[in-house]
Amino acid sequence: MTDPDTLADKTTDGSVREYLSFLVGRQDYCVDIMQVREIRGGAKATTLPHSPPYMIGVINLRGTVLPIMDLAGRLELGTETDSERNVIIVVAIGERVVGLMVDAVSDILAISEGDLQQPPDLPADQQRSFVSALTIMDNRMIRVLDLGAVIPRSDEEAA
Repeated sequence: MTDPDTLADKTTDGSVREYLSFLVGRQDYCVDIMQVREIRGGAKATTLPHSPPYMIGVINLRGTVLPIMDLAGRLELGTETDSERNVIIVVAIGERVVGLMVDAVSDILAISEGDLQQPPDLPADQQRSFVSALTIMDNRMIRVLDLGAVIPRSDEEAA
């Protein structure tokens, strides 16, 4: 485990960033921790008609209506339907705030910019636009999500 004092020294120069890692469809993903607002247990969502298939519905989060997205569905991972995802990561990108339903939260990772690699340019890869970088930690390939691509803007949902 990294010494917290050493980590603090590294993060002040901007070369190391912290990411929240989690599992979706038995795969490792992470998001910039600065985009995470909170982590909460799964809640029963109220479905809305004419929603995209990956939108589970909405929940009441302290008086605010929060849309909940099934991240496995959004990434088209084809997970088993009986798999219960029960963790919601509330993320914000600009003014958009969404709950991402995932299988489990794993860890907080400190990743230097030099350890991030561009994803390969694969012509048939439908998820490439959702992944901004890749890194390898503890023999695991971890995908860095581009939340700007994952979370549709309001005008995209209406189209």
